[in-house]
Amino acid sequence: MLKKFLVCWGIATFVGVVPAVADAPKHNVVLFVPDGLRPSIVTPETAPTFAEIRDKGVNFVNSHSLFPTFTMPNSSGMATGHYLGDTGVFGNVLYAGFIIRSETAARLAFIENDGIIGDIDNHFAGNFIDEETILHVAHRSGFNTAAIGKIGPTVVFDHTSRGGGESVIMDDATGTSAGIPLAPWVIDGLKAEGLPTEAPSRLTNKDHGDFKTPGTKDANIVQQGYFASALTNVVLPKFKADGKPFVVVFWSRDPDGTQHNQGDSFLRLEPGINGPTSMAAIRNADANLAMIRRTLDKLGLTETTNIIISSDHGFSTISKQSQTSGAAKQAYPNVPQSLLPPGFLAIDLAAALDMPLFDPDNGNAKVESGQHPADANGYIGEDANAPKVIVAANGGSDLIYIPSGDRALTQKTIDALLAQDYVSGIFVEDDLGSFAGTLPLSAVNLKGAAQMLRPSIVVNFKSFSTGCSVPTMCAVEVADTGLQQGQGMHGSFNRGDTANFMAAFGPDFKQGFIDEAPASNADIGKTIAAILGLLPESHGKLVGRPLAEAFPNGAMPQWERKTLTSEPSAAGLRTILNYQISGDTKYFDAAGFEGRTVGLHTDATMADKK
Repeated sequence: MLKKFLVCWGIATFVGVVPAVADAPKHNVVLFVPDGLRPSIVTPETAPTFAEIRDKGVNFVNSHSLFPTFTMPNSSGMATGHYLGDTGVFGNVLYAGFIIRSETAARLAFIENDGIIGDIDNHFAGNFIDEETILHVAHRSGFNTAAIGKIGPTVVFDHTSRGGGESVIMDDATGTSAGIPLAPWVIDGLKAEGLPTEAPSRLTNKDHGDFKTPGTKDANIVQQGYFASALTNVVLPKFKADGKPFVVVFWSRDPDGTQHNQGDSFLRLEPGINGPTSMAAIRNADANLAMIRRTLDKLGLTETTNIIISSDHGFSTISKQSQTSGAAKQAYPNVPQSLLPPGFLAIDLAAALDMPLFDPDNGNAKVESGQHPADANGYIGEDANAPKVIVAANGGSDLIYIPSGDRALTQKTIDALLAQDYVSGIFVEDDLGSFAGTLPLSAVNLKGAAQMLRPSIVVNFKSFSTGCSVPTMCAVEVADTGLQQGQGMHGSFNRGDTANFMAAFGPDFKQGFIDEAPASNADIGKTIAAILGLLPESHGKLVGRPLAEAFPNGAMPQWERKTLTSEPSAAGLRTILNYQISGDTKYFDAAGFEGRTVGLHTDATMADKK
């Protein structure tokens, strides 16, 4: 249930950053999220629409994803203005500790699913995030609201309004029993425009291949074209006719989905995610935004509409290599020789702890030698129904849960992690105490007011560059995933993953302004609220800030770079965290062990400002 008090920046501070005159007509906001778009890849040639908005409006050159750098965590940050310690969305895959009705694994779930999000909401009296989202507060304040695009993050923006009568919610599940219902006017509008009321699939774009077969060579053109058409031909004209201000979120699966599945770099680290299929995905997202801009112009809404672009995270190429992993030394029927299998972390931990491993995604079947968990997740312990250790595999970082809170078991788990060359940085639940070589969850804003079960340990995986002139453009990370070496992933604490593309253009933003102050996805919700004069109800205190320096006449804030370093482990490993701070708001650049994370510096003053 939402708590009835305001966040720490307060009404007085809020009023001070509202750019519009109090009695002026309210403006509109379109938040466009190009999932997985890296800032350095955007040029007038590769993405002309993104580049134009960046160059003519505000260019946030010091941008940040929230760690872990996954989609669902960052959607929760954008939607609420809170860090993950408050929202409880610590990954795309979470261990809930209670039965999730829609999930076959029962207590562990991949949450990019409308039904699963609804089940978790129901467990927490209707709102597991426990913070009011920007669409929810906008709708109750008299705005028209819509969220359209990729399933999972789209519904997060108004996940407590599931009847179809408030925000328009359209995603992959639209038109099916698993989707959010559409209002009658949306259904009628789609039919009038010759558009189906059921969202098309991703077609060949969803083909990720396997260890013998390359992945897709196609961008997600058909599905995203449908979503863009629904927005531009049905939703925006209706909002214009209503004469009410609006807030719209368009979550573009591309380039993320295509970069994950691309078949341009089969089992090779180069070109990785920089091949032609990934570039086609970037052009696809750019074309969707261009279509939205043309519609705003045609409807006479350009002068009153702010466009904010923020990708949820950056991206890296997948490596499946390790010299220390016992899992990599086994033979599997569907894994290339000597490469890490899906679930390598669970396999290695089970061996180090001398406990059985069970697969929660395969009916809790025991994982024998030469086998790996189906979806990389694992339950470790004698009883799969009461595991001692749970591994929620997410990609570039994994979440580990130790339900008992046993410090000795936690230490053994940490020792096992420190022995692996694929690990680069460990964060541990504060309540378990301090451990050499690790930093606490609170250091990266993962401990707050969240209702969801916090992980006991968050493990960051090693990353490195293949040697290009801009290391973040050719970053490679070890990833716990069923995807293959050479495909794409994110989630790590390397600067290639934490650097996201951010830009803004419109009546409430400066023109031709390069903003060098740190900015993050936690600032998005706060900035939209400030522009529109909204006051969301809130619970936690781990919040972003309105990016007021980007408003007309806004002043630049002060900020500084810092480094936090753990005590060394017995082997001399230290978790190092590079971050920035502006006021009370932190921005996380990179973290890990020295020499194992792209963009990590032992001295914060040496950190790359890009």
